[in-house]
Amino acid sequence: MGETGGTTGRNRCRSCRGTGPTVRERGHSRLPAVLCDPCWHVQANALAEEEGATAPPRGDPGPDDTRWIEPPACPDCGAPVEVHRTDYDRWVRLATRDRPAKDVPPEHRWRLVAGPGGADRVAVRLRGIAALPSEPVRPAHRAVCPDPDAREGPPT
Repeated sequence: MGETGGTTGRNRCRSCRGTGPTVRERGHSRLPAVLCDPCWHVQANALAEEEGATAPPRGDPGPDDTRWIEPPACPDCGAPVEVHRTDYDRWVRLATRDRPAKDVPPEHRWRLVAGPGGADRVAVRLRGIAALPSEPVRPAHRAVCPDPDAREGPPT
């Protein structure tokens, strides 16, 4: 989960300083972290909780599965959403279209970028990047959800 590289004997977890077969590069960003499995899950889960990336993963039907798959919907308002994997292997519900940055609160701004190998898009939260007011960003669905109770919770 979140592996971007192999394990070598000289890799050391940047958090606990341990070594072993589970220490490897993690994440899908340009600056991956070298962490062991337990440290990776602690850090990724904490970041997901902070950013609201707590959606369940998309289902992955097998090649022989012919059942109809409903598009994902918001559990609060029932509106269609897009569920995307984050760059730290958690899942976030995003709006179905981009909006100008000026219309989206900074804590709800995401961008979709090509994932590893260019196959799938990965959601990256825009942190510390001042987007131009007219620049398109993908809002977290929570920011545009018509259900007022949904907007009061943590960003998702």
